[in-house]
Amino acid sequence: MQEILERYAVLLAEVDRWFGACLQRHPDRIACGRGCSACCRGLFDITLLDALFLRSGFDRLPEDVRQGVRLKAGARLDGITVQWPAFTSPWLLNPIPEAEWDAMMPDEDETPCVLLSKQGTCLVYDHRPMTCRLNGIPLIDTSGEELFDDWCTMNFTDCDPRLLEELRHPFNDLFAQELLLFRELTRRLLGKAISELDTIIPAAVFLDEEMIRSL
Repeated sequence: MQEILERYAVLLAEVDRWFGACLQRHPDRIACGRGCSACCRGLFDITLLDALFLRSGFDRLPEDVRQGVRLKAGARLDGITVQWPAFTSPWLLNPIPEAEWDAMMPDEDETPCVLLSKQGTCLVYDHRPMTCRLNGIPLIDTSGEELFDDWCTMNFTDCDPRLLEELRHPFNDLFAQELLLFRELTRRLLGKAISELDTIIPAAVFLDEEMIRSL
């Protein structure tokens, strides 16, 4: 599995290079950057691949820091399970009807991410999920296809970034590579290739290979 995570790190580095290039071209229009935590609130789904990559970074933190995060994450999971009893270890969202995901992860939830430090920085910044790296700028493929047309309200306050072609990237190719890695990961862990298994960040700090192989 380590080899797959290393390959995923290369893919995430491509995302970081794209975002960095966007920031370099429009430094006065993009507020995002290390230390900005305006979007590090509430819950959102991440892939199992992201969860395991995050966990590999979490395991490098000092034990006292990990213990504090586990306490917050455990309380968060317990609160969710009260409302959705089906959401238990290994905390996969997929068995829950997708229509209920929005109720579980409301947009107005301002609870800080369990991995957000008191200083407002991400404790696992180098291992944060792909969603965290993509957030803030609309995702438009080089073909012109709009994959995600929202952006942070603190960014591009004087223009429509969807019209800026230099922000575009071959996202369809990137996501295709991500899917191939994900299917290879599930084939190795579960004996069959699966295209989608999702969880949330509070669960990722507890997930491990043994838990996943028991599925």
